[in-house]
Amino acid sequence: MDPHAPEDRPATRMPTMRDVAQRAGVSRQLVSLVLRGGPGPSLESRNRVLAAAAELGFRPNASARLLRQSRTRLIGMMFTALNSFEVRVAERLLERAADIGFGVALGPITDRRTTEIVIRELLEQRVEALACFNPDPGSPALRQALGLMPVVWLGERSAEPRADVVRTDDDAGLAILVDHLVALGHRDIAFAGGLGGTVGPDRAATYRAAMTSRGLADRIDQVLVGFGEEDGATAARVLMARVRLPTAVIGCSDHCGAGLVATFARAGISVPGTVSVTGYDDSDIATLSYNDLTAIRQDVDLTVDATLDGIQRRLSNPASSPREVATQATLSIRSSTARARTNA
Repeated sequence: MDPHAPEDRPATRMPTMRDVAQRAGVSRQLVSLVLRGGPGPSLESRNRVLAAAAELGFRPNASARLLRQSRTRLIGMMFTALNSFEVRVAERLLERAADIGFGVALGPITDRRTTEIVIRELLEQRVEALACFNPDPGSPALRQALGLMPVVWLGERSAEPRADVVRTDDDAGLAILVDHLVALGHRDIAFAGGLGGTVGPDRAATYRAAMTSRGLADRIDQVLVGFGEEDGATAARVLMARVRLPTAVIGCSDHCGAGLVATFARAGISVPGTVSVTGYDDSDIATLSYNDLTAIRQDVDLTVDATLDGIQRRLSNPASSPREVATQATLSIRSSTARARTNA
């Protein structure tokens, strides 16, 4: 029987460098040197070690390797697990960071996993920088991180002077949506949103400013809800309880817009025949065929590029001042908006 042949029974533990050394018939120190790509081992020794590692399915312990290094080249990323746009940014950050030699430690936010919990976990992984979507400004862990490393505050305006800020130009975005609907003959344009961190009230304020600047201040109609699908459903039910529907509703996010569309549809209200609906983000939710939402596009690539630029700039020069980047907002027009109904 070949002593080097893999056994049929499943392994009870992950192979170690000691196992590789025994398989190759060399010292553990030599295995470590080969796997680090260090100078010294002969070509024959390298080949034997690499072949033994492949046979055993050995994978280096990244955590142990990081502990031995003075730098981890790790970026911590905090994002909301249920937000499609934020998930897309996290995915793209993983790819782009790898291209420039950085890893990304992911920290998803949930109802129970707060800013404080997530950032503490990321700091324990020895991250060198943080990128955080809409963090709780009162978090002690966040304040600690701001004093230790570059922090990029994503998604909303921030009064924190120690953080770079990367967000979409919401002032332009809401103005573009209102202009699009006005061009289609809409005047009774409601807004579903206003709750949620800083960005919720900010988007509501920019909606009101856009309506006012277009002579529609007397038509301002805000239903105070958050960013989720159920928030959009709540807003739709509030509007349907009235004697008269608006001709258009701007959802504060794609998730909110999708909740509006679904709830109107269940009630037999045509979108866009009776009421036009928009989202905000232009995420995967907006592009689904059964939503097909007109939406302001928050550009994933621009967001990631600006985030990495800020992190690299401040890592290379810690004395450099934080900057705010408002990425361009553009409109993606789909079938959820059309000309205002004639009996409005």
